[in-house]
Amino acid sequence: MTGEQRMSQQQYPCAGCGAGVEFAPGTTVLRCPYCGHETALVPTGRPVREHAYAEFVSLPRKPVASLGAHVFTCQKCGAQTETEAISDRCQFCGAAMVADVAATGQVVPEAVLPFVVDRAGVRQALRGWVASRWFAPSGLKRVTEAESAASTYLPHWTYDARTVSRYRGQRGEHYWVTESYTETVNGQSQTRTRQVRRTRWHAASGTVERDFDDILVAATGHVSGEHLDELAPWPLADADGYRPEYLAGHQSLRYDVEPEAGFATAKSRMAPVIERDCRRDIGGDEQRVESVETDYRDVGFKLMLLPVWIACYLYAGRTYNVLVNGRTAEVAGERPYSKVKIASAVLAAVLVVAAVVLLFSVNR
Repeated sequence: MTGEQRMSQQQYPCAGCGAGVEFAPGTTVLRCPYCGHETALVPTGRPVREHAYAEFVSLPRKPVASLGAHVFTCQKCGAQTETEAISDRCQFCGAAMVADVAATGQVVPEAVLPFVVDRAGVRQALRGWVASRWFAPSGLKRVTEAESAASTYLPHWTYDARTVSRYRGQRGEHYWVTESYTETVNGQSQTRTRQVRRTRWHAASGTVERDFDDILVAATGHVSGEHLDELAPWPLADADGYRPEYLAGHQSLRYDVEPEAGFATAKSRMAPVIERDCRRDIGGDEQRVESVETDYRDVGFKLMLLPVWIACYLYAGRTYNVLVNGRTAEVAGERPYSKVKIASAVLAAVLVVAAVVLLFSVNR
């Protein structure tokens, strides 16, 4: 990895007291956390566009692995903060800082889905999640203190494609035959018949077409992809064209999954849908799909920033992460199990069974 990079950046001082303002979730304003002064965000009318993937891959760019950390210089206190995020807070005075993404040498975000769920909403969502966890240790309740949760924009790729797939397989058609069999009834051997289903297979081939829109792929490896998938669905249609003001006061991670790797993942998510189309086209009662060759045409992509609250807590020497969808308040994450509660539940079940057996024995 190369050395650190000094970044051009943007900061947003409060017009009332001079402190840094932050984007307030669920609003269209930048709000000062100290004096409460608000600055309205004027709509830009900037559309969200897809970019031609074929043109992009032919352009020179800096691989993400070659990029060093950003160095922000706080315009308020002069301190320097080194980070790989494209927006963060000054580690000394807490002022919000947003990098000029056009100068990073990476793909520039096309869209951002602004936060709607605020800290109070996160606390409520976490309390509901904790209450539904069976055999969770009492210490898990600490995660509901949303003060430790961090509002973070996570980078995601979206891909569009028009696919044409040629398949080869077999179509199975059921038919019935009469089968004779022998069984013993009252010591006598008797011959009987029964209907047995068979399948006759025929070679099949053909072509299916399918258009895909906004196949979503996480562009960061810093957060569990499995848990991110559990936060779906996302209201992507509500995304706005990228503007740095939405990032003020919130951390935003830089993507570390290249677009090519993201497209490979997107293809793997398209594949089951294409196979279902092939099976439907084959018809019959059963289908076998032996091979599929797919052409991906008119591929478009974009980089989006999605809002996620990230909470973490320590239990038995291990750190657990819990994610909250910043738009829908859906919760996903890791949880420990209390051995004491599990043992108590098992013991209680054993005692109940023993009591039932004893009661039955006494009443006999």
